[in-house]
Amino acid sequence: MSLTGSNSIRMPLTRVQGDLELSLEFQGNIVTNARSSSPLYRGFENMLQGRGARDGLVITPRVCGLCSTAHLFAAVTALEQICDVTPPNNAILVRNICLLAEHVQSDIRHGVLSFFKDFTNPAYSELPLYEEACRRYESFRGESVIETIRMTKKILEVVAIFGGQWPNSSFMVPGGIAGTPSFNDLVSCQYIVNLFRSWYEQRILGCTIERWSEVQSELDLQRWMNEKESHYNSDLGFFIRFSHKIRLHDLGRGNGAFLSFGHPHLPDLPAWQNATSDGDTTELPRPPGRYTTGNPFAAGVILENIVQPFDQSRIKEYVACSHFKDYSGGLHPFEGTTEPVTARYEKIKYSYTKAPRYNELPVETGPLAQMLVSRNPLLTDSVGKYGPNAYLRELARILRPAVLLPIMREWLDQIEPKAPYYKSVTSIPDGRGCGLVSSSRGALGHWLEIEESRIKRYQIITPTSWNGSPRDQHGTAGPWESAIIGTQVKDINNPIEVEHIIRSFDPCQFCSVHTARKAKG
Repeated sequence: MSLTGSNSIRMPLTRVQGDLELSLEFQGNIVTNARSSSPLYRGFENMLQGRGARDGLVITPRVCGLCSTAHLFAAVTALEQICDVTPPNNAILVRNICLLAEHVQSDIRHGVLSFFKDFTNPAYSELPLYEEACRRYESFRGESVIETIRMTKKILEVVAIFGGQWPNSSFMVPGGIAGTPSFNDLVSCQYIVNLFRSWYEQRILGCTIERWSEVQSELDLQRWMNEKESHYNSDLGFFIRFSHKIRLHDLGRGNGAFLSFGHPHLPDLPAWQNATSDGDTTELPRPPGRYTTGNPFAAGVILENIVQPFDQSRIKEYVACSHFKDYSGGLHPFEGTTEPVTARYEKIKYSYTKAPRYNELPVETGPLAQMLVSRNPLLTDSVGKYGPNAYLRELARILRPAVLLPIMREWLDQIEPKAPYYKSVTSIPDGRGCGLVSSSRGALGHWLEIEESRIKRYQIITPTSWNGSPRDQHGTAGPWESAIIGTQVKDINNPIEVEHIIRSFDPCQFCSVHTARKAKG
């Protein structure tokens, strides 16, 4: 992190995936300007050009070791759109279960191992809760840290059982999945999900998921905190108590624009609203007494506090401040190019991340966006009171497993062992396709074009590209750049406030940058 202005120091920003540089300008102790740079030059768009049509299924899961299942899901969905094929119900169920397992482990690991670790920062050593924070979240020793490492490894066994390995599995193929799970495989996955849910309820929530589902407002949350010691002393309870002590809800106010791709690949079962990639929806009957948060996989955008249908044609990428060859205006990913340009004298371009925009606007994505688009009552009420902030971003992340775990178990129960898991796809025709999915960190999209059985074009927009984008041609800051501006830092030699804001977005720089071919000569 580079801090410039009346006071200037350089320090690393740790516990983010990949390299991240922040340039901050101060007026006194107030951040007046922020620029986020991805100096790491890594990615896959150019690498994929000219390869076989199915090669993306093996290569793109390696874009990110943390979200490899999501990248595989997006890649296979794009190919299936070109082939105009819908996999059997069993395949859809297995894919979704694996994706949700990846979400659950990522949400808990980020909260306990990364975000809560900042509560042990010396800046808080005078707080009454500091000693307890160290006992819970000290690296490799904290009680919650040890438990989280043990149990999140367990939930990933679900992906390994269905997909053979995690990360970088390639079990999803156009038309379904490769392999047929055995009866013992299904029973093992049911056991793992039940075990993890029990641990999550006891350690993280301090109550059952059914009890937590009754918390639908800030007032309900206050009552819940005072109801039992198990609520108060859970990791969730401690996070809420510590966050209010340090006024975390005053940090990282976003611009209020949110994006969720949702999850259009739902099984043919009457439990949710099925949403397509262009925002069209078909309301299906919902069983009474379940999923009171609405459709947890809704696609949509929130602009000016209004939830609107999502339309992927409104996405464009800008490169005015990115290290890529300039083009006029913004380009939709189907038309996008990734031609790197670097020059030491360049003063305007400062990041290897492009600047994706929706309807010409920077939008925030991630668990909070997903919960708001899905009309989660607690998060909607809280954002109405506080506005979007670092506290609510992390609260949404730590609470999302309470929504996903029951769905995972229900989907496991709905798999029919004797039904097919694959529909034959003999070849990939020429055409264009996009795969849009909600990954652990937010909206992930793959856009590709096939010509003569080879990849002509491949473009990827990751959640960190949305959240950590540089400025566009209009000079508009990206979501976490704008969230940092205006922050008051007590000690610029230990800018913990800025670190809270950045980590609330859960950066993954590995995903956000691109690859170039080495110049000849």
